[in-house]
Amino acid sequence: MANLEASKINHDTHLLLDQPLLRLPYELLRKNFRSARFVTEKDAEFVKNKLAETAKGSLDGKSSPEDVVKNLDVMLARMRGLKRKLSTYADEETKLYRQIDARVAHLRELSDMHTVEDVKYETWSRRRLDRLMVDYLLRHGYNASATALVDERGMQDLVDIDTFVAMSRIRASLLGGSVTEALAWCSENKKGLREMHSNLEFMLRCQQFIELMRTDSPSKMNDAIAHAKKYFPPFNDTYPTEVSVMAGLLAHRPDTEVEPYAECYSAERWSRLADAFVDAHNKLLGLPSFPLLHIALSSGLSALKTPACHGSQPTSSSRPGHSTSLTTSVCPICSTELNELARNVPYAQHSKSHVESDLLLLPNNRVYGKARLEEYASKAGLGPNQVKDLVTGEVYPSDKLKKVYIT
Repeated sequence: MANLEASKINHDTHLLLDQPLLRLPYELLRKNFRSARFVTEKDAEFVKNKLAETAKGSLDGKSSPEDVVKNLDVMLARMRGLKRKLSTYADEETKLYRQIDARVAHLRELSDMHTVEDVKYETWSRRRLDRLMVDYLLRHGYNASATALVDERGMQDLVDIDTFVAMSRIRASLLGGSVTEALAWCSENKKGLREMHSNLEFMLRCQQFIELMRTDSPSKMNDAIAHAKKYFPPFNDTYPTEVSVMAGLLAHRPDTEVEPYAECYSAERWSRLADAFVDAHNKLLGLPSFPLLHIALSSGLSALKTPACHGSQPTSSSRPGHSTSLTTSVCPICSTELNELARNVPYAQHSKSHVESDLLLLPNNRVYGKARLEEYASKAGLGPNQVKDLVTGEVYPSDKLKKVYIT
């Protein structure tokens, strides 16, 4: 009965990790709809005004028949352009609905399984692992590897390559010292950024100002003043301290050592801008800040972590002459590969303790069951009065072992 309960699938817990799978297409649908509505209203307003102007000019006799025909051609061209734009938005909407259907079908497969021993569960969980790997690769800029994995597994509708590729392109442009693409992205998502009180656009405008000041040219300084007059007033009430610092840059050259002005000229600001953009992008689309693979690993590591982990005892993966692969016989929490990731996860909560019987304490303060020590010593070819540490490989005489009692 206990094994049956342990192997039972908790569907709600599984779906916690898969929330972005459905939420991202939904957020992209909202964005697509807002963009389509914006261009429709903009072009409709233009045609409406142009039509009223043409009709009034024709009735007043101020417009010749040739002018009327010319205006009609302009309006027709504008509507044809709108049709092309709406066709693009319609194709994007169709693609997103196809993705949603595929993802719902993928999650529905899980709802039909009830235990991890179901023959279909291994295939489904392997597919989910592939999705997590693609998410990890995309977040770290390995776009070509992610695309190759998606093509090999045939799961184009279960991942969002285009979204992450666009994000990595803008991030790369920021690291390269350009804010143009990031500002264009802010303009496209102005309403969403305003609703979540993001300061990304303000930071980008400040960086533009700083780069103008960095040239230390009188003409560029005039451009910087014009830039500040144009873009900083809307932020005076929201970020008064930062606006004051930007104004103070007018009195400090790029080689200044006075803070906080020296920090403004630091090249590290570009890295912070890139990180701020990624955070705003993920928050806007409802994506977690960390790769889903890390979240899944952290959940598993938390189930294994005990207060003894991250201790000072050496492990086989940290001793000289031993490899640092996951195949070493050490606790996963203490392994070189997962130690740092597991450092901040909570300890496991076990309602029942599972301890070997007849415990013995070795001189190196490690504790093992007597039966396991005897079995390992036999396999190692040791004498009848010797035991060997299962992890470190140290050999001790049996009379040096102490009995351990659990109280």
